[in-house]
Amino acid sequence: MPFAIKAEIHDPRAKSFSFIAQKTMYGGKHIAEGDTVFVFASENEGGQGLIARGIVTSAQAIAKRRGIVRQTPRVSIAIRRTALAKRPLGRSELKRFSEWDDGRPQTELSFKFYRQATNKIVGVSDEAAEFLGEFF
Repeated sequence: MPFAIKAEIHDPRAKSFSFIAQKTMYGGKHIAEGDTVFVFASENEGGQGLIARGIVTSAQAIAKRRGIVRQTPRVSIAIRRTALAKRPLGRSELKRFSEWDDGRPQTELSFKFYRQATNKIVGVSDEAAEFLGEFF
């Protein structure tokens, strides 16, 4: 399964990225070394959306804290960048895709990243990964 992450990015052109204890949703907790990941610079922190594609070089699940009943799984990952995005794709491009059951890859990405604006790691369908691949 391919993955995508939306997070605060300090250097969009970095050759590698490291993310500590990132929230996971929609299968994101299954991310592992060797997986393909699409990197989105969070607009909430001044980013512009899709910036890179990479390969996960390490992934480590964060243990749940005792005494908390409902916890979102968290994972720390490192990514080696393999490509920079050549076209923009972010909240403004995906906003109009809000018909949640239309089956389009754009709608899947809009739903997973922008319906709830928190930063996160998500699993994406092969169709969404193919769509994202067109930006490189």
